[in-house]
Amino acid sequence: MDILEIRSPDDFHVHLRQGPGLAAYAARSAEHFGRFLAMPNVVPPLVSGSGVADYGRAVRSAIAASGRASTALLSFKLVPGMGRDAVLSCAAAGAAAGKYYPAGATTNSADGVPDPGSVSAELSAMEEAGVPLSIHGEDPLAPVLEREGAFLPVVDRILAAHPRLRVVLEHLSTAEAVEAVRAWPERVAATITSHHLSFTVDDVLGERLDPTYFCKPILKTSKDRAALLEAAVSGSPRFFFGSDSAPHPPAAKASGAAGSYAAPVAMSLLAAAFEEAGALDRLEGFVSERGARFYGLALNAGRLALERRPWTVPELIDGSRPLAAGRTLSWSAARA
Repeated sequence: MDILEIRSPDDFHVHLRQGPGLAAYAARSAEHFGRFLAMPNVVPPLVSGSGVADYGRAVRSAIAASGRASTALLSFKLVPGMGRDAVLSCAAAGAAAGKYYPAGATTNSADGVPDPGSVSAELSAMEEAGVPLSIHGEDPLAPVLEREGAFLPVVDRILAAHPRLRVVLEHLSTAEAVEAVRAWPERVAATITSHHLSFTVDDVLGERLDPTYFCKPILKTSKDRAALLEAAVSGSPRFFFGSDSAPHPPAAKASGAAGSYAAPVAMSLLAAAFEEAGALDRLEGFVSERGARFYGLALNAGRLALERRPWTVPELIDGSRPLAAGRTLSWSAARA
């Protein structure tokens, strides 16, 4: 198969940042994705209805200026003490999810959640409003390769305390987390990134230290990658795509900032990973159907064409070093 056409895909986890870079990052996501969910850990964080609304206007303006047809979904950041009313105001402003960042776990998370009990009222308000909880599932106090596994008992506590809350565990990185999602109730789903499906810790630390591939949660072993790929191609409605595309200026990335700018290459990497698994026919379900159904959204109407046409990823895209910079990828993507 040299050309594959699929329904316009969704990206249910993307960082667009704020300031001058936002316009370029939003336009880049709109190039391939008919819809994307923007994360709230900007500065200042999105913790109020007015903040969510203002950020939404900025993102929609950037999409319009790009000439693309794409829908931006918004989220808010859970912080201790924000209160029930703030959660409901974020939901009223159109937030599709609330994001739980363990305090200190990743970029701009120092004000995050130290313990789920500290946001119990806020989680109850999310249950009331029917807003899903998106979780960065890492315990920052655990050894770096064990942080995802160490956080799974915290998810158990959240599920037990909030029996009507729908939960998305973001950017799975381990076989252990895949099995945990399968064991939890059907109201729990998970996103998987293109970089966790394509690379391993050897790409970060193998022949030389390469900050391009440094992200949180860090890439894991080939065994973990195989388990993630099996989950992605399984057809299970519990696993769908979120890029966790996280651009940084070149100097910040070179000095070790966590996050990979995946938006320009995600669909090319996914096509190669699904082809490796002999499951190209299941790519559409993973990127275009399962996430929309979990979030209760209509499927996108447009189309994306994937063509077997090799291209070399530039060293810089939109002023940031992209994931797979300098590598030749076998698939190209373009909105049909």
